[in-house]
Amino acid sequence: MSENQNKAPLGSAEEQDINILKKDRLDKLAALREGGFDPYQTTKYDVTGKAAELKAEYEAKEAEIVAAANGDEDAVKAGLEALNGNIIRIAGRIMSWRDMGKANFIDVRDDTDRIQVYVRSNDVGADLFKEFKKKWDIGDIIGVEGFVFRTRKGEISIHAQKIQLLSKSLLPLPEKWHGLKDQDTRYRQRYVDLIVNPEVKDTFVKRSRIIREVRNYLDGLGYLEVDTPVLHTLEIGASARPFITHHNTLNMEMYLRIETELYLKRLIVGGFDRVYEVGRIFRNEGMDTSHNPEFTTVEMYQAYTDYIGMMDLIENMYRTIAENVCGTSKITYQGVEIDLGKPWERLTMIEAVKKYAGVDYNDWADDAAARACAKEKGVEVEEGDAATKGHVLLAFFDAFVEEKLIQPTIIYDYPVENSPLAKRKPSDPAFTERFEYFIYCREMGNAFSELNDPIDQKERFVKQVEAKRAQGANAEVDEDFVTALEYGMPPTGGLGFGLDRLVMLLTDSASIRDVLLFPTMKPIPANSGRPEKEDNEE
Repeated sequence: MSENQNKAPLGSAEEQDINILKKDRLDKLAALREGGFDPYQTTKYDVTGKAAELKAEYEAKEAEIVAAANGDEDAVKAGLEALNGNIIRIAGRIMSWRDMGKANFIDVRDDTDRIQVYVRSNDVGADLFKEFKKKWDIGDIIGVEGFVFRTRKGEISIHAQKIQLLSKSLLPLPEKWHGLKDQDTRYRQRYVDLIVNPEVKDTFVKRSRIIREVRNYLDGLGYLEVDTPVLHTLEIGASARPFITHHNTLNMEMYLRIETELYLKRLIVGGFDRVYEVGRIFRNEGMDTSHNPEFTTVEMYQAYTDYIGMMDLIENMYRTIAENVCGTSKITYQGVEIDLGKPWERLTMIEAVKKYAGVDYNDWADDAAARACAKEKGVEVEEGDAATKGHVLLAFFDAFVEEKLIQPTIIYDYPVENSPLAKRKPSDPAFTERFEYFIYCREMGNAFSELNDPIDQKERFVKQVEAKRAQGANAEVDEDFVTALEYGMPPTGGLGFGLDRLVMLLTDSASIRDVLLFPTMKPIPANSGRPEKEDNEE
C-alpha cells in the first residue's frame, strides 16, 4: 500500500527517506514487470470526461431530477439510478488514498480538478484490487472507468468499474509542500509545484488567456502579427547588454535580440501599416523581482499615428484585458486596489517632477543651474559638465516621482538625452514625443512617435555606439536600418510593454518568477546542496 506519510525533498535526512521510498517503488515496478505488465508501455487511454465538468454536470442533472419529481422520493431515487448508469472514463494522478479494507477511496486529479474515486474489490476484480493496493502509489497516473454518484457524505464521486495503471511514479509527492516556504525549490521543480499547488496552475492558465486577449485586441484593430529574427548579426548601440553566441557555418559572432523594434519598423517602411510581435527577448543583465534574463514583450507599430494615439490604445487595451480576464477593471495588486477603468492620469515629465519633487525645470537657466539644483537637493548626477538639464530632469524623476505612481499614470515628453529612437517635439527639440506608463511604482511600457528622420537617427546611433564602446562593448551602428529609413518611413506610433509584468499585475504576483513557468536559475553543482545566490539577485 502507499506510504502513509511523504516527506519533501529537503536536507540529507529527507533525501535518505526519499531514497528508501524510491527503492520501494522501484521494487513495485519490478514486480509489475515480472508479472507481465509494464505501465510505461501504455500508449493510449480514451478519456470521455473531466473532473470539473463531471461534477458540474452531475449537480445540474441531479437538480433537474429533483425538480421534476415534485417531492416524489421514489421518482428521485429512480432518476438518480438511471443517471448512475452513464459510464465515463477519466484519467489523472492519485493525490490521496484512504484504505477501508475491501473498499478504498482515492482522490484523482486531472487538469481541471480533483474527484473522489470509490474502488471496490467486487467491482474491479480481486486480483487487480490486490495489485492496486500492493503495487500502486500516491502519485501514480491511472485511468478509471465507472459512473458518477453522490456518496452518503454528499461528495460527488466516481464508482469505479475498471481501473488501469497508466504510469508509475517513482518519487513520492510531498504531503506538505515545503516549496510554499522555499521559493527556490518551487521554481526549480515547477512540475512538482504544479502538481501539488493548483493555484500555481491557475496563474499560468490566466497568463495564456492574457496573451490571447492581447492578440484578440490588436487583431481587432487590424494589426498583423509577425515574427522577426531572434539572432542578430551585430550588437546595436542600445543600453541593454546582449547574450553572445557563435554561428559555426558563418564563423561569426551573433547576438540574441534585446528588442524587436528595428525589424518591426523595417516592416512599416515596407508597407505594412500595423504590425505587432509577441516575442522573446534576451538581456544579459541583472535579476530581481521584476527582471529575468529571458522575458516576453509585446511591441506594436502603427503608421500615420503618434504617441498620443498609442496612449489611447494601451489604456483601452489594459481596461479590456482586465475586464475579459478578471471580470473587472478594478483589480487588487499586493493589497492595493488598482483602477484600470477610469481615465489614466497623464503628466509631462516636467509636470511630474514639479508635482512630486517641487522642482521646476523651467527655472533652470542652463545646465550649470540644473546641476546646482541637483546638488542642493541631494540628487546624484554625472560629475563635471556631462549632465545636461535633460539628464538632471531624469535624475529628479528617478529620485522622487516613480515611487509615487501607484495608479495608472502616463509620463510623457522625455528629454532627448535618453530617447534615441523617438521623434523630437517640434515645439521644443530638447524633448521627444515619448511616454512610459507606470502602475504600482513600476514602469510597464514605453512608446514613441517614432523617429523617421534618417539623418537625425544616424547621429543618435553614432552617439549611442560611442558611449557603449567607451564601456568596452563591440557596438555598431545599424546601417541597414538607417538605409531603410532613407527609403522613407511614414509618421508612426510605436509601443512596447513587458507581457510578464502585465501578467504579474493581473494575477497579483509579487515576482516575475511567479509568472514564468521555468525562470532562469543558477544550476546546483553536483553534491554541493544549494547554489550560491546570484550576485545581483534579490
